Amino acid sequence: MNLTDPIFTDETKAREHLERTRWPHGPVCPHCGVVDQATKLEGEKHRKGLYQCNACREQFTVTVGTVFEKSKVPLNKWLLATYLLSASKKGMSAHQLHRTLGVTYKTAWFMAHRIREAMIPEDNGPFGKGGATVEVDETFLGTDPDAPKPRPGKSRGVKQMMKVVSLVERETGRARSFVADEYSIQGIIPIVERNLHAEAKLMTDESRLYTAMGASVASHNTVNHSAKEYVSRENRLIHTNTIEGFFGVFKRGMRGVYQHCGKQHLHRYLREFDFRYSMRSALGVDDATRADEALRGIGGKRLTYRRIGEAANA
Repeated sequence: MNLTDPIFTDETKAREHLERTRWPHGPVCPHCGVVDQATKLEGEKHRKGLYQCNACREQFTVTVGTVFEKSKVPLNKWLLATYLLSASKKGMSAHQLHRTLGVTYKTAWFMAHRIREAMIPEDNGPFGKGGATVEVDETFLGTDPDAPKPRPGKSRGVKQMMKVVSLVERETGRARSFVADEYSIQGIIPIVERNLHAEAKLMTDESRLYTAMGASVASHNTVNHSAKEYVSRENRLIHTNTIEGFFGVFKRGMRGVYQHCGKQHLHRYLREFDFRYSMRSALGVDDATRADEALRGIGGKRLTYRRIGEAANA
């Protein structure tokens, strides 16, 4: 796929591509769920891509019940925006999208958040099932508006920054990240426990946050970063270099591309970086396949201006 592909310039071609991607076995009625039992309405007064379900008699298009529903932006621009966000390793700013697509900045910003919503994976099961190795670590970004201010004469520390905790499963290459409200056992460990299988082989640094977690997983190994130990001298498989690589891409994207992100939106950006990392080129996934996977995720995820400001950490 390249940027001269007709699906990015022709709305009809874009709709046909979206139908093939979302409906590989025929049209799926969003009202009753019946597959391949719909008639395409092609009269002069019917809008493009309209179907009528033979079971429930309701009418629908491929965008009904998706993040694209009721959008006035041409469908080919939606597909181009999805491709650009999926293919750009460190993301693409709303300003760049608005210049590239020829839409307003406000429209581009909203489109980007809708596409990030489509990138939420369907599989939310815990990492580490079957004895897989899971690396866990935290990183810090920007300023947390909810954090207490530093004491007089003290500079800002990690407690005044936004806190992110991530898990990366080595065997599958999947990443999953969350915004933590506080940098403490109470703020970090419940997130990790909800997303870690009892069979997991846990890898962390020497942080005392994870000391008590060894009893709840198959094994827990650490490396001592404060002593400049990045790979265990006894076992070369004991390290957290995989998740450090993930954080490297995430931070370069947030600082170099997005530059500023409010805490109320950080969870959406994390989903974007998790999605691209979990389907990266090193795992054999190319840009076109990654973009199509995002398109397959648009269903059942309506996102309105009211919802877009809501913080979520599910």
